Amino acid sequence: MRTLLDWIDRVNAAHPWSHNDHYIPWILRQLPPAAERALDVGCGTGTLLRALAGRVAVVDGIDCDPAMAARSGARRADLFDLPPEPAYDVVTTVAMLHHVPLEPGLTRLRSLLRPGGRLLVVGCYRQATAADRATDLLAVPANLAIGVLAGRRAGDATPAPTAPARETLREIRAAAPAAAVRRRVFWRYTLVEDAAG
Repeated sequence: MRTLLDWIDRVNAAHPWSHNDHYIPWILRQLPPAAERALDVGCGTGTLLRALAGRVAVVDGIDCDPAMAARSGARRADLFDLPPEPAYDVVTTVAMLHHVPLEPGLTRLRSLLRPGGRLLVVGCYRQATAADRATDLLAVPANLAIGVLAGRRAGDATPAPTAPARETLREIRAAAPAAAVRRRVFWRYTLVEDAAG
């Protein structure tokens, strides 16, 4: 078993790809049709920012990591430092929410939405159930295949600051009862929540 795990690690290291960028097409399909202003929180290298700019007139990005903000051309800022005013038709965040306290983070993200706006989250969760582990097992061969077949063309694999996920899917659903939360492959979940109009 250790030999197989070592081989998987070597293949992944030789063929890196971005699990986060894999979900950009999903995010673009969820955009509100009349969205005019978007904010990407924790924008990393800016791949999603560039994709959003092709669909939304005004796109802002923030990242609290100075290297990532410089790389993406975004503003260096912390989620909790933003002005408390609803200014956006859509707020996106990918693999960022587990870096902040969940409920305050969700509350802050929601507060940035205009009435009728949409929050789109691709997040990381802590595996805790048999369904989580089964999805993980399915992800391993798919992860290897995408890495070998697409390599860096599948997204920017530039390392960004990471942290282990703290909350389970059950805890995330409890913190966002009005949202549609779904378990996804590649160790991610998606969350869609619409602000009251």
